[in-house]
Amino acid sequence: MDDVKDYCWQSVVPRETLEIYKAYHRELYIGSRPALLVIDLYNCVFPPGPLPLSEAVDIHPSSCGENAWNAIQPIANLIAFSRDRQIPIIHTTSGARRSGNQEHVRATNRNATQFSVVDYDFYPVFKPQDKERIIYKDRASAFFGTPLIAHLTQLGINTIMVCGESTSGCVRATVVDGYSYGFHMVVFEETVFDRSTLSHQINLFDLHHKYADVLHLCDLQMYWSQRNGGDIR
Repeated sequence: MDDVKDYCWQSVVPRETLEIYKAYHRELYIGSRPALLVIDLYNCVFPPGPLPLSEAVDIHPSSCGENAWNAIQPIANLIAFSRDRQIPIIHTTSGARRSGNQEHVRATNRNATQFSVVDYDFYPVFKPQDKERIIYKDRASAFFGTPLIAHLTQLGINTIMVCGESTSGCVRATVVDGYSYGFHMVVFEETVFDRSTLSHQINLFDLHHKYADVLHLCDLQMYWSQRNGGDIR
């Protein structure tokens, strides 16, 4: 784990804390059989432009404002990279999108709001292609009460690359569960986002040291190349 990497949490985590967490240092990698898990990229999350959160939530309370907007291109790049290399891609979305039931079991304790029929449609840039699998979930984790583990087992996956939202919510819950099931978890910093920048930074710091390898998208090709050499993991 490289101390000089310019991770987003370095401005908020004290140096003494970083020193304490050196016990978690290890080699970072992408395993031999990866899949890309694309989490909850709904229409309602993305504003019509790089709006501050305070303005974006006036348009839709589920919006993540400019944090979501800034992640569009990195996520698109990661999905394109995966499609070009025939990496399996699995998309998650809310069970409400399929059932239309706003009173169903929800992912968090946030007060429920009315939604239109298109709010939970996939944002057009990230619309699943044919043969890409879709998982409908009602809780934060993509594993809870879904057939995700069966799909991953069927595909022979040993590494799950994660992108989407939110870092402190559905991304975190999914990464922790994935690690608990024995998968090597990878998160690309620029491809996950949150309403709160501070929550994004602190949760990535914690995930990186305990449950996942947080990598930079600009280093994806390097890590992908390393995966094809040396020991198969």
